[in-house]
Amino acid sequence: MTNPPIDAIREEIVTSTTVYVGKKGNLLEETAENCQVLKIHNPILTNTDMLKIKTMNKDGFHVAVVPITYYKSTKLERAIDRLFVEVDKAYKDGANILVLSDRGVDENHMPIPSLLAVSAVHQYLVKTKKQTSLGLILESGEPREVHHFAALLGYGACAVNPYLAQDTIQELIDEHLLDKDYYAAVNDYNAAVIHGIVKIASKMGISTIQSYQGAKIFEAIGISEEVVNKYFPGTVSRVGGITMEDIEAQVEELHSKAFDPLGLTTDLTLDSLGKHKRRSGGEEHRYNPQTIHMLQQAVWNGDYDLFKQYSALIDGEQSGYLRSLMEFDYPAEGIALEEVESVEEIVKRFKTGAMSYGSISEEAHETLAIAMNHLHGKSNTGEGGESDERLDSAGSATDRCSAIKQVASGRFGVTSRYLVSAEEIQIKMAQGAKPGEGGHLPAKKVYPWIAKTRHSTPGVSLISPPPHHDIYSIEDLAQLIYDLKNANKYANISVKLVSEAGVGTVAAGVAKAGAQVILISGYDGGTGAAPESSIHNAGLPWELGLAETHQTLIQNGLRNRVRIETDGKLMSGRDVAVAALLGAEEFGFATAPLVAMGCVMMRVCNLDTCPVGIATQNPELRKRFMGKPEYVENFMLFIARELREYMAKLGVRTIDEMVGRSDLLKVKEAKNSRMAAKMDLRAILSNPYAEAGEKVTFMPEKVYDFKLEETLDEKVLLKELKHAVKKGSKAEIDVKVGNTDRTFGTLLGAEITRNHKEGLKEDTITVNCTGAGGQSFGAFIPKGLTLRLCGDTNDYFGKGLSGGKLVVYPPKNRSYQAEENIIAGNVALYGATSGKVFINGVAGERFAVRNSGAYAVVEGVGEHGCEYMTGGRVVVIGKTGKNFAAGMSGGIAYVLDEDNHLYQNLNKDMISIEKMESKYDIQELKELIEEHVKETGSERGSRILKAFNEYLPKFKKIIPNDYKRMTALSAKLEEKGLSAEQAQMEAFYDSFK
Repeated sequence: MTNPPIDAIREEIVTSTTVYVGKKGNLLEETAENCQVLKIHNPILTNTDMLKIKTMNKDGFHVAVVPITYYKSTKLERAIDRLFVEVDKAYKDGANILVLSDRGVDENHMPIPSLLAVSAVHQYLVKTKKQTSLGLILESGEPREVHHFAALLGYGACAVNPYLAQDTIQELIDEHLLDKDYYAAVNDYNAAVIHGIVKIASKMGISTIQSYQGAKIFEAIGISEEVVNKYFPGTVSRVGGITMEDIEAQVEELHSKAFDPLGLTTDLTLDSLGKHKRRSGGEEHRYNPQTIHMLQQAVWNGDYDLFKQYSALIDGEQSGYLRSLMEFDYPAEGIALEEVESVEEIVKRFKTGAMSYGSISEEAHETLAIAMNHLHGKSNTGEGGESDERLDSAGSATDRCSAIKQVASGRFGVTSRYLVSAEEIQIKMAQGAKPGEGGHLPAKKVYPWIAKTRHSTPGVSLISPPPHHDIYSIEDLAQLIYDLKNANKYANISVKLVSEAGVGTVAAGVAKAGAQVILISGYDGGTGAAPESSIHNAGLPWELGLAETHQTLIQNGLRNRVRIETDGKLMSGRDVAVAALLGAEEFGFATAPLVAMGCVMMRVCNLDTCPVGIATQNPELRKRFMGKPEYVENFMLFIARELREYMAKLGVRTIDEMVGRSDLLKVKEAKNSRMAAKMDLRAILSNPYAEAGEKVTFMPEKVYDFKLEETLDEKVLLKELKHAVKKGSKAEIDVKVGNTDRTFGTLLGAEITRNHKEGLKEDTITVNCTGAGGQSFGAFIPKGLTLRLCGDTNDYFGKGLSGGKLVVYPPKNRSYQAEENIIAGNVALYGATSGKVFINGVAGERFAVRNSGAYAVVEGVGEHGCEYMTGGRVVVIGKTGKNFAAGMSGGIAYVLDEDNHLYQNLNKDMISIEKMESKYDIQELKELIEEHVKETGSERGSRILKAFNEYLPKFKKIIPNDYKRMTALSAKLEEKGLSAEQAQMEAFYDSFK
């Protein structure tokens, strides 16, 4: 697997935007000359910066400016060859900083496209072994968006001066459209760009701009093989496309718009392209007022004929979809429609996308669940958890319980009960519109009912971090799959990946790790809440990822082990048919069901102002929600009905027969598009690994065997404690464990949850363990189950703790100090929602990440402790590592700071440090340490209690600012006589007045 994404915002301590420009020297020799480089903290340069660099008069530096303009009548390739000559000339003259500049464009001179110029020169320098002798700086009017800068740096530029963007800022100020000092405005623009680049790099697990420079971590779509091989070598390009002649024609066309060849005045007003929001005369979108209206009328009135008119419009759309370039290769004769698998069977393969309760309203979320349960398809909770009332409705006439429970990096609401209720558990590695990015629920959308489901505080924003905690490597992902299988052995485990180059290799690893469903998500899904650079320049069409995954799994003999699902703008029966022929067995729909319920694509999903009551929590706006389960059902039934018509024409009777039959697809003759005709779809349509007649769908008998029957839970715990679990009676057992006993106690915990949905009384069932605890010891255990471990434990200890109690202490006859030794591994207590933990020793890095309700006492933690915490209490009676409390938005940490070093190790962005002055805090701290000593016999805890008044001033209270404000406001309102629920509601509304 590639590096996992990192959090460039909360973990800024590992990021660097500094670049060095100049001659790099011999890396194998430490000499003073190697240090003669220009240090630049922000590679987005101002015009003043450029002036300083160009006129630099310092020994060891020689700056040469090379124009990247050419005469209008010259061939572009010839202009690039001429550029190489100029670069060589500058090198011979002793230059070690090269400025590629397109200043000087006029009616006779055109610019070489800046990315083409940078990449061509960079590759030329590599080829001629001059790359370490010259630093490249680009001075261009072309780059303006974050992606432009990211691509330029990624293909070899050390720094970029976007002079036209900065001149535009000056013009905005001159015309009084922007009320700001010019230099402040430019600095803000440059800072926004560099933050965007850092975010893009961090999605690939890259933390420094130096590492990103020239790394070429891109895939080209729609550029010919000749252009890529010559000027962008090493870039993945699977579908071909435009040639140098096409690029040249585009440059000329844009130039002529600015400088009329006849000398006539030109219109300099800029058109809105409508990339993000629909604009008249702008970019065409598949969802437009006409198609939205037709779809809604069709499903609201149950009118299949109108749906056919809608799908004809959708399927006739030509811009931007690889499937638009394909058509079916129908056999001479099809089969009768009656012979095709029924609509009722087909819809069982349909799912709704992972949209969280929080991103969309309760009414919308429940409507989707009711509709899919009625059709025997599956709805997906998304990463926002699900209320107990909905879990209770399972199996009733109005079953509102989602069949797919998502487990994302935020772990919101992921409890033992939540997991036990699932038919399928989906691990979110990535999402279509925001691959590698974490989510963020703004504070004003965290209404009390959302906070309750997510185990957080109303009015306090929620961070869903990138997946870099327990999915750091393929081995970690395999562990999480195993954990979730233990948490619910009856559920299928699904992994959601985003379509990208190499996704087939990742999917093969995921299949080997035991996943039963692999979802390949396309780049064009997602809501209007995603940033523009994520919507337009991240991820790939599902057609590419799906075909690659299907082929790679066949190649590795793994295809029969898993089901492949795909989603991302599936809008018609034809879309589903193409997906099936490329290898998908199951199909996800997200935007379309929302449109069916009334969504009008306002793209204000993140603002809580949705006018139709779907993407909002505002009670007044939710009253406008007019959706019904029948509308969603009609949409799904219409898709299946249309799909059957295609199946009959193609001569296939069942979806299983259809899967992977890419031979039934061919390239559509491109009559109206010169560009489309140049696309090469062989990588998608030809499958060299499939043999005729080979079964390329999921086979239940080939499913991965987790060998759960060999676990200590099955062999010992469930056998011995069967009656106690059923009756909820007290029981105790002694067990020896080793570090190969992974996820110990989780199967037992799941059985307790099945029999007692609210758990049992504390310490009802106690398991006394001796030895080494394996990974995920005590994961997801519910209330009533206590695991005591004499020994030490590996990573992910107490993952997702759901009310249980965990106690770890070293052997009595040890020869070392417990408080000075690590006894629990990294990422302990990740995603815990409730319960208690007592650790007589030090825990590793990322302790209590995303803890939302557990109470823990530990005798020291590594870096990133209490990261993203939203609730609960953590007491640290020892040292803490760097970046403590990063992204912490709830809960309280009491930390013993004997050396006064805590301040240096804190991430202070969201928290305050306070003295221990409140009697309630002091009492709570003392009681937790007393319980810690009672459970573990901690010597350090005993010393603190004996001299409590001496130690108390050394304790610091770490509390998030927003959490403090909201809890204080709620407490005041409760004092006035309001109930806790009323006080929370009033506090929420008061804070956003």
